[in-house]
Amino acid sequence: MKILIGMLAVFSAYGQAAVEANKSYQSTEGRQRMVETLTAEHRDARQKPKELIAALGIKKGMRVADIGTGPGYLVPHLCLAVTGSGAVYAEDIFPDFLAKARERADNNECGHAFMVLGDEKSPKLEANSIDLALVLDAYHHFDYPESMLAGIRSALRAGGRLAIVDYYKRRGAMSNANPDFAISHVRLDDAGVVKEVEANGFKLVSNKPFLPGSQYMAIFEKK
Repeated sequence: MKILIGMLAVFSAYGQAAVEANKSYQSTEGRQRMVETLTAEHRDARQKPKELIAALGIKKGMRVADIGTGPGYLVPHLCLAVTGSGAVYAEDIFPDFLAKARERADNNECGHAFMVLGDEKSPKLEANSIDLALVLDAYHHFDYPESMLAGIRSALRAGGRLAIVDYYKRRGAMSNANPDFAISHVRLDDAGVVKEVEANGFKLVSNKPFLPGSQYMAIFEKK
């Protein structure tokens, strides 16, 4: 039994942690369906991007990375907040998602948005290049969180912050026909995320509900 527990612990630390959450993204057809969901017009009412940006204190001139941008839902909102004197780095591991994000940026005259092709273990961002790394609805998709956090930490400038906005691992947290969907889909509840992130070179600044009963917002600074 002790051996089995040890093997499970090693898998959790070093294996693909988000297999269940990532099933829908493994095919071109699955990602196309997600594009329609993630960029649907009604998403603003649920996700509240203006309130999110205000809560994070994103301002003119900042350099912000949208980690796991998908088809770039948040990119136009971030571009508007940082203006042309800042920069938005839209990162994802799928080229087809980044193509959609580029299209979305161009359609919104966001010339200061830059697409970054990362991989499962690294966001591939330059060291000391960003003021804020935002992970919106994507942390529970990290297969290799320790490696990703190391890459994010390296990319942050002195005084830079990491913001994770994600779903609670609780009944009814995700808008789905199955009220238990979040329990099986999300890897860790917010307390577990805080513990994991702090174990990888970050210090918690704040953790509070963003969308009550659905999402939290945890903000960290690198140690």
